[in-house]
Amino acid sequence: MVSAGHHLAADAAREILDAGGNAADAGVCGGICLAVLFSEYVNFAGVAPIIYRHHETGEVTTISGLGWWPQKASLEVIQRNYGGKIPLGILRTVIPGAPDAWISALDRFGTMSFGEVAHAAIQFARNGFAVTQLSAEIFAAEIDELRRWPENERIYLPGGRPPRAGEILVLEDLAGSLQYMADQEKSATKKGRAAGLQATRSAFYQGDIARKITRYHAENNGWLTADDLANFRVEIEPASRSNFCGLDIYTCGPWCQGPLLSQVLNILAARKIEYIASDTSSYIHTVVEAMKLGFADRHAYYGDPRFIDVPLQTLLSPAYARHRATRINPDKACPGMPAAGEIAGYDPGTKKSPPAAVDRYRPPERDTSFICTVDKQGNCFAATPSDVNSTAPVIPGTGLIPSPRGSQSFEDPSHPACLAPGKRPRLTPNPAIVINPGQWAMPFGTPGNDVQVQAMVEVLLNIHLHKMSVQRAINAPRFATMSFPQTSTPHQYDKDLLLLEGRIPDAIGNRLTKLGHTVKKWRDFDWRAGAVCAIRRYEKTGRLEGGADPRRPSGVA
Repeated sequence: MVSAGHHLAADAAREILDAGGNAADAGVCGGICLAVLFSEYVNFAGVAPIIYRHHETGEVTTISGLGWWPQKASLEVIQRNYGGKIPLGILRTVIPGAPDAWISALDRFGTMSFGEVAHAAIQFARNGFAVTQLSAEIFAAEIDELRRWPENERIYLPGGRPPRAGEILVLEDLAGSLQYMADQEKSATKKGRAAGLQATRSAFYQGDIARKITRYHAENNGWLTADDLANFRVEIEPASRSNFCGLDIYTCGPWCQGPLLSQVLNILAARKIEYIASDTSSYIHTVVEAMKLGFADRHAYYGDPRFIDVPLQTLLSPAYARHRATRINPDKACPGMPAAGEIAGYDPGTKKSPPAAVDRYRPPERDTSFICTVDKQGNCFAATPSDVNSTAPVIPGTGLIPSPRGSQSFEDPSHPACLAPGKRPRLTPNPAIVINPGQWAMPFGTPGNDVQVQAMVEVLLNIHLHKMSVQRAINAPRFATMSFPQTSTPHQYDKDLLLLEGRIPDAIGNRLTKLGHTVKKWRDFDWRAGAVCAIRRYEKTGRLEGGADPRRPSGVA
């Protein structure tokens, strides 16, 4: 079974399963398709964190899919020339991590070739596909951004205007880049599958694609070099693990916000969230206050573990969660973001006040998509590929935008996720796998920037505590706090802001206002509230239960 952020990606991935591929083969297929079908959200040269569970061994592994800053990157240049904020354009480029992530997933867990799993994406890009209503709205909203760079305008504003819903969008250069990688693989397969995959990787990181990327950067004062690309490798490591009400929670590490899912759940367990009725203001208040505590710790402690010592064992411990839970006042919202937790031997460099709050909520940058797969053997795959098409230039002749994910670094030298050469930004995309031992396993995730973990917490509570079906849990009304510095520059801080979907009764919103929350309404089924996709596999029977979010054009196949 496949659940993906675009129904055509789900269909393509399902065809891989039907052809004998496993969860990794199908997941990579669907993930690359998302980079075509949702290229306003997902870039093949962007990021793609992956989590994989091998059913037979029970091992859960992550692939970072996140690049690091080029060696020439300079915080001093940002501070001196750009007002201390990472600018739009190529100076926010980090090394593309997604291509190596997809290839590494095939090499380590898959059975098929890159050419086989990329075939559907190549066809979509070459022959075109119908633009969805949501994509049409996004393109229309991004006209000014897309016109900043000639190639972005040429590709995404054909005829001088954004494509409308139902019109066919063709991405010829992207098709060419993917086909070139597949052709290089085919030429090397006489030496075996591994040699073919290595040739695919070399085609991107050392071949013609790399030369086009680095030439453009050299000509336009960018930082990315041939050495940066040639020397890059994704990290492959065990998943972070915690427990919540009998569930094993597996996430990526603190180089992204993945462990925040575990932290919030731990705090909610300490507050006995299972005994609070879910259709009350008390429930929303408790969940929101737990999230704010988690976000405070994320802000103070999370960053690239290759550069900083993240106290993850303490942050995920039940004792620490119980201590943090005492900060929740059931009768009053914490004003703004609470202080980070005190951890012996660690000084959160961000104990200073957060940035000045803004008067008006501004939605964050366009975000990402998601795919998860489960095969007949019970192997689970989940990935959150990302990077948008409106914040940096398309490299001419490639259809690719090398990852502008540098936008999720901070510009403050005291911040654990501050920009530095060779360092990874603190990523928002964070796929997860949840296991109820002996009963079921579930890969799941969502787009949504800083809303991602919040939507995932709410859906998981709906499934496990409130006994909803997967689809009903996904459909249920959502809420989200923004009372913390957002991950993407300029790190907007919306003090006390609480967003509620329209189906949440006004009476609940009024009570939350009295508790001190600044309540604003999303429209019903708002795409900004995330787009959760999930598949639950029952271990004893092998039965599969999938769900896809109606807030975006997701699908289950």
